[in-house]
Amino acid sequence: MELMEGLLTRRSVRKYQNKPISKEVLAQIIKAGQYAPSAHNTQPWEFLVIEDKEALKHFRVMQRSALFAENAAAVILVCGREDISFSRPKEGWSYIDIDCSAATENILLAAHALGLGACWCGASPMTGPIAAIKEYFKLPENVKPFSIVVLGYPEEMPKQPERDNPERIHWGKW
Repeated sequence: MELMEGLLTRRSVRKYQNKPISKEVLAQIIKAGQYAPSAHNTQPWEFLVIEDKEALKHFRVMQRSALFAENAAAVILVCGREDISFSRPKEGWSYIDIDCSAATENILLAAHALGLGACWCGASPMTGPIAAIKEYFKLPENVKPFSIVVLGYPEEMPKQPERDNPERIHWGKW
């Protein structure tokens, strides 16, 4: 698949076939996430792959927008390491969410390129899902769950909403 085709045809898929994803394919998808840009090249991400059906069902409790994870083949939990993220704690900012966003987008595009359906469900910045995920998966104190990427072979491909919106493009000045 050509890059532009992938960018323009990727969709959020929420219905999956009952078919496992091989470890090799999951590793390729994660590798794409690891090749995302990060502030000062800190690469603060960690990835937790979840395939256990009971854990997938539990996402409906931890993050309601991910309730369809119970029918997925896997979830990749994209997390950020707060101890190595480029940040200025005294000034109250960190690039951790930006860096994890880039990794998440790469994962979504790689999944699409490999014939999988995926959906990005948020954890950060919501304190409830962050706490529930940290507790359930026993994440280290310095690791923050950022995104829940639900994966599977698509049962159907949703229609792409219209995105070509020229009135939102500004040239030179607003």
